[in-house]
Amino acid sequence: MIETKIKLKSSVQFIKYMGSKTKLLPFVINGIEEAYNGGVICDLFAGSCSLSGAIGEQFPIVSNDIQAYSSVIAKAYLTDWNDCKVNSKMVMEIAKEYHKKHYSTLSNNLRHTENSSLKEFNRVEKLNQNLINQEFENTWHLFTKNYSGTWWSAEQCTWIDSIRKAIEDLKENPAYNTMLGALMYAMAYNSQGTGHYAQYRDAKTDSSMKDILIYRKKSIIDYFERKLDSALEALPSIQPKLKHEVYTLDYLDCLKNLKNATVYADPPYCFVHYSRFYHAIETLVLYDYPEIQHKNKKMVKGRYREDRHQSPFSIKSKVKNAFIDMFEIIAKNNSSLVLSYSDTGMIEIDDLLKITKEVFKKHTVSVKTLDYTHMTMGRKGDRDRMVKEKLIIVKPI
Repeated sequence: MIETKIKLKSSVQFIKYMGSKTKLLPFVINGIEEAYNGGVICDLFAGSCSLSGAIGEQFPIVSNDIQAYSSVIAKAYLTDWNDCKVNSKMVMEIAKEYHKKHYSTLSNNLRHTENSSLKEFNRVEKLNQNLINQEFENTWHLFTKNYSGTWWSAEQCTWIDSIRKAIEDLKENPAYNTMLGALMYAMAYNSQGTGHYAQYRDAKTDSSMKDILIYRKKSIIDYFERKLDSALEALPSIQPKLKHEVYTLDYLDCLKNLKNATVYADPPYCFVHYSRFYHAIETLVLYDYPEIQHKNKKMVKGRYREDRHQSPFSIKSKVKNAFIDMFEIIAKNNSSLVLSYSDTGMIEIDDLLKITKEVFKKHTVSVKTLDYTHMTMGRKGDRDRMVKEKLIIVKPI
């Protein structure tokens, strides 16, 4: 076994992420150091890609996640570089030209006035939300149509669309993914929600109205420009030399051709699906005008994508077999495994350990434990809760 020492690098944050391992990275890295025996490190459920951001300059990384937004963040960390041919001013020149042509005449009745009553505020919000029924002649109008009056105002959505169009015009630039990441950031910090996109808040009281207004008045442009310029400064000045790979595959498909690797697996722990919480940034990346989910012939409040992914790790009847399937491929391919899980997961830790030892007959299995405050971002009415974070470390004998 190779003795490995990994140095942690701080990386640019692009999104607020419920399952982020950023604060747990020293604990995770300790497990990877113990399991690593050369070759690639695979982040199998990459999410917000904190692992790639932390160690991507030292090791060849295979970053995988079924969600397309994750691949954008991974590429921003692993393969983007700054050729000094793009900056926020250049992006905004394109965006402002598009915005002036298509959105400068957006009706003033879609904007909130100072000192509006709760009734008036909600009337304007409803006008924003009703844009989903409007036909648009311009091509880049997805957020203006689908999300006005939800997490963002119509005016904020027009800028999301305009900046997204400008970024696509600059797609050949080696910092393309970093530009998209900066827009994800602007969306997150202008959103009136709790940091994810499961459901937006309604103004039911004067107090909640005033809080929502704080976010309605924020500037997508300001947040985008600041984040992009700082993110560009953090990029390398030449193309990275390590051969990283970034995929948007089902976890089993990713593992099939991955031999003698070190796999870091951080699957979902709970019954909620991440595609519900981050569908808006998935749509930002794909920009594919998705069909909106309906229930009982009525559009759901969260305006989720109809095709959003459902993970077997978040389904009680499927989670055991999901782990078995994953373990069997890793064992067959003679890879090491570092598995993150908690004592609040969909399967009991003792049961998970039993399955691990049954499948990995030619590997050693050990466990590390850390008491940890897990951020829920308001998912169950609280902001955080104490959990015992487990690392199950599996190494070939």
